[in-house]
Amino acid sequence: MNPSSPTTSAFPAVAAQGLVTFLGAGPGDPGLLTLRAVEALAAADVLIAEPEVLDVVRTHARAGVDTPQLTVADELSAAAGVPVIRDAANLVMEAARSGRRVVRAVTGDPGLDGNAASEMLACAHGGIPFEVVPGVATAVGVPAYAGVPLRGEQGADVRFVDARHASQRCWSEVGTSECSVVVSATLETVSAAAAELVSAGRKPETPLTVTVGGTTTRQRTWSATLGTIAQVFKQGKVLPSPEGARPVIAVVGEQGAAARREELAWFESKPLFGWRVLVPRTKEQAASLSDQLRSYGAVPHEVPTIAVEPPRTPQQMERAVKGLVTGRYEWIAFTSVNAVKAVREKFEEYGLDARAFAGIKVAAVGEQTAAALVEFGVKPDLVPSGEQSAAGLLEDWPPYDPVFDPIDRVFLPRADIATETLVAGLIELGWEVDDVTAYRTVRASPPPADTREAIKGGGFDAVLFTSSSTVRNLVGIAGKPHNVTVIACIGPATAKTAEEHGLRVDVLSPEPSVGKLAEALAAYGEARREAAKEAGETVSRPSERRPGARRRRTT
Repeated sequence: MNPSSPTTSAFPAVAAQGLVTFLGAGPGDPGLLTLRAVEALAAADVLIAEPEVLDVVRTHARAGVDTPQLTVADELSAAAGVPVIRDAANLVMEAARSGRRVVRAVTGDPGLDGNAASEMLACAHGGIPFEVVPGVATAVGVPAYAGVPLRGEQGADVRFVDARHASQRCWSEVGTSECSVVVSATLETVSAAAAELVSAGRKPETPLTVTVGGTTTRQRTWSATLGTIAQVFKQGKVLPSPEGARPVIAVVGEQGAAARREELAWFESKPLFGWRVLVPRTKEQAASLSDQLRSYGAVPHEVPTIAVEPPRTPQQMERAVKGLVTGRYEWIAFTSVNAVKAVREKFEEYGLDARAFAGIKVAAVGEQTAAALVEFGVKPDLVPSGEQSAAGLLEDWPPYDPVFDPIDRVFLPRADIATETLVAGLIELGWEVDDVTAYRTVRASPPPADTREAIKGGGFDAVLFTSSSTVRNLVGIAGKPHNVTVIACIGPATAKTAEEHGLRVDVLSPEPSVGKLAEALAAYGEARREAAKEAGETVSRPSERRPGARRRRTT
């Protein structure tokens, strides 16, 4: 079953007054949404989410879902700077009474959210059916991402304290016990919470970890003790956020592994943790590359440098597609996702579908192109077993054999600026090739002003160039990347073009593959991190070292 496709067994029937799903969106990492949450979001007619989690959940909602904005009070709650949501219950009730499925998404877990509890009561009193989809609680998920286990081998008790509402009696109880304590606070109040615990009886030397931005690439964790945390913040010049108080999770106790965190900090120790990496490709082209970069802890930012347009003279493409249907070709070779898209659009124009490929062998230059074909309904017969390129495709392409191949012709739909490598290689193998311009590539429009400023001002830590054209086009539409930005190139030809444009090439992929390019950048980031660690430095991101760059903040 596709987890993004709800089934009748997964959800109760919607009554006349609708159905409300109270959904936990977790502490921030979109990957922590449960399968049940994704199903609920895909079925929602109305999505009502706190501003902090709207981007996390919206990507799983169907197109056209109604997303009314919550009214946030101008004032912040005095204790923690949490926005006061005034009209959520009214929005939920009104939408449900119209007979629609409503998803009310909150940070963490609904069972630990006081506002969600009051909204559930309002539904119950109003006779509106509701259900609850639990989420990963912030107080549990953040320590896990910080490498701070809440229980050790001795299995000590764990207490959770919200510093915003903790009474003196609460502080006294946890202060006199030996349990691990997880405190929800803010950067501005965590030192005061530590002082409360010391006053209540905890030893000043009790280990303490404080994490801000937990489970996101903004995460940062400090290790200290109850008695030293205020001094650690002062020495590190940890400043309040200009946007207001930011929530943190503090873990107190011997089981909190402050001394072992260096060994267990799996998330913040990723090789590209927090790096902003510019990917000069469209979102569709960059999907797998961006996912790989995220696995290394990076924050990819896709900027298209080329736009795809139809060929100036479509007659050649039209004749080739008709020839494909009438049996003119033995093979069709796709060298890009754009080529698949171009042929698919032409098929749809003629009322054709994937069945028109029956009896024709299909080749794809790489995994992304193959995936686009599978989405179209076509399973490729040939994908390079080695290098994913025209050369790799030729390595595996069989020579023409008049005994086994009734037709000697290959249909090659491709870009107007494609190289002749594949055409020449197929001819050498004895094939006749219809080399057809399926689409044109032109320079894309410039990115937004803030992106151009970040490129030229050193706001990006690295940029990945996957071809010479991406170098030329990026410089043309956005300007030359700042000299602190790490330049990574997919091959020697791309590196040469980068150098011709005055760029210093720091990383060269060992193979002409976007996956290997990302691996090479990750290895570079790991080496840089280790060098900074040996030098006793805490700053390892290139953008933090540019002239005039402000000291790393916690926002």
